[in-house]
Amino acid sequence: MNYTDIARQVFALTGPADNIESATHCMTRLRLVLRTKNPAQIEALKKIEGVLGVYDAGEELQIIFGPGRVDRVTEAFLQELEAARAGASPASSSSDGAQSVGRSAAAEPTAQVESAAQAASKAEIGDGKALHAKIRAKNATPVKLLFKRIASIFIPLIPAFIACGLISGTLNVVSKVDPAFAQTAVYQLLAIGGSTVFWGMNLFVGYNAAKEFGGTPILGGILGALLAHPGLASVELADGPLVPGRGGVISVLLVAALAAFVEKRLRRIIPEMFSLFLTPLFTFLIAGTIAICVLQPLGGFLSDCIGTAATSAIGSGGAITGFILGGTFLPMVMLGIHQTLTPIHAELLARYGVTILLPVLAMAGAGQVGASFAVYCKTKNRFLKKTIASALPVGIMGVGEPLIYGVTLPLGKPFIGACIGGACGGAVQAQFMVGAATLGISGLPLAAATDQIPVYLLGLVTAYIGGFIATWLIGFDDPPEES
Repeated sequence: MNYTDIARQVFALTGPADNIESATHCMTRLRLVLRTKNPAQIEALKKIEGVLGVYDAGEELQIIFGPGRVDRVTEAFLQELEAARAGASPASSSSDGAQSVGRSAAAEPTAQVESAAQAASKAEIGDGKALHAKIRAKNATPVKLLFKRIASIFIPLIPAFIACGLISGTLNVVSKVDPAFAQTAVYQLLAIGGSTVFWGMNLFVGYNAAKEFGGTPILGGILGALLAHPGLASVELADGPLVPGRGGVISVLLVAALAAFVEKRLRRIIPEMFSLFLTPLFTFLIAGTIAICVLQPLGGFLSDCIGTAATSAIGSGGAITGFILGGTFLPMVMLGIHQTLTPIHAELLARYGVTILLPVLAMAGAGQVGASFAVYCKTKNRFLKKTIASALPVGIMGVGEPLIYGVTLPLGKPFIGACIGGACGGAVQAQFMVGAATLGISGLPLAAATDQIPVYLLGLVTAYIGGFIATWLIGFDDPPEES
């Protein structure tokens, strides 16, 4: 797959450069903030090779490529954007050199037409800029902005959780098959590697949080390290000794936000000639003191509430709770807000070593697979069959967006069938309280990181079957063949 060519096609439909305010990506999506966009543009993007779906999230236009591919396409897209802003031709390449050498006068009318088109495009951008600003202001509610910031803090950490979680999950399986292996140096080294993300999580979260809240990232990192420093256990304040790591990532988020706030205020009052020395010193001392005395106990309380709420809800509610969670998670994925749950997963991982929420929520994607397969079996539309056949493998591997936007959501009723399938699978996972030692992955690959692999696979199959049967019974309006 030619990622550069894909990026050029995306740029051609979303550009010019003045129309692109920002371009970022998460695990599966290229996220663009555009000044103007239209339905025809979105439909054209869907037809580009490698695009698994397109979702208009209001402020953002999210182009779904899937894991791995999105990294390469984004890299190429940013190069195109940078070249365009620098005045170069983003669509040029060495293979086009023969066409670009020796321009004749006959090309001048074409150039004039292109200039006129660019001028018209800029005029359109100018007209739509004020309207787009109003739309962004309307969508930029405090809650949405907070969720977006929290997601931006934890999304970069997901690869680390995946790597360490899969190591821990694999060791869990191997140790049950061969208990003697647990006594070897190889096992012990791998076990250390599997837990590494938890030893460094406070630093990473503090660094990313301070950066996201507008402070100096490294100050957030060292404040996160302060809260987890083992030396705190030898210090007694008030009722007893301090507890290293109390409050987990919740405390780190609070102190990083506070540090960014304090730093901004200090830069306003400290003279420039002393700012380099005094601003980081006072930021660390002020935020660190408040963190130890106030924020860490507060974070500990909130952390206890989150852990107790999650475990109690699933422990006492069992299959009913799992049915509800598994059935309602798919709409969150559709809206792209499922990443806001990442801090909760991270907190559960830090406290218990596993998150019991992820296996339940992962069933939503499995229900999607079952529903889409039912559509494949019933539809007479050859293009729809081809779409499902290409999207099912990645759906089984835990990437559900292609099936959402390409199959179940456009057809309507199969989306409901998928939610029912996810609910059935979620009920199984919650009933047996299956835990996962990672986050960021779903579907079949998640099995290796769970503590009850047979039960997880049982829930996965249940979601497949539930989604298939529900969709088969509910039915759908089969789209006609395009002429």
